[in-house]
Amino acid sequence: MILKKIIIVSLILLTCFAKSQTVGGVYKINDLLNRIKNKDTTYVVNFWATWCKPCVQELPAFDSLFTLTKNSSIKIILVSLDFKEDIETKVNTFLMNKNMKSEVVLLDEINGNDYINKISEKWSGAIPATLIKNIRHSNFIENKVHLKELQKQISDVTKK
Repeated sequence: MILKKIIIVSLILLTCFAKSQTVGGVYKINDLLNRIKNKDTTYVVNFWATWCKPCVQELPAFDSLFTLTKNSSIKIILVSLDFKEDIETKVNTFLMNKNMKSEVVLLDEINGNDYINKISEKWSGAIPATLIKNIRHSNFIENKVHLKELQKQISDVTKK
């Protein structure tokens, strides 16, 4: 009984003191593309915004995936398409309120036509959108995804 109480208290403390993520960098498209080139890594890159309801609904799946894969060669990067001037007032506040753990960066591009096709020629520009890629293969998803779908897509990319 005492052990059970210790475990419960430990879990509560971990939840209370676990550090939430804030925006870790501001990227131009070429910087982001260079960032996701490591040959030994599979990247899960989600494009989202705080004002996009389906984006917000799917974010817990990416945080769950982060927890499941944090000691692997899979890297989750959440790319906010919010305005750069909203980092402190909107994006970081949102991330802390949602207790997000995944890495978050902001894409600082004004014209979608300058970066959309560089991510995927399949991308219409709608969000949420997710690119899953490694050095050999990639899959692009232009809709809301759940954890099981993410895991299946990662498996498909890494098996090819």
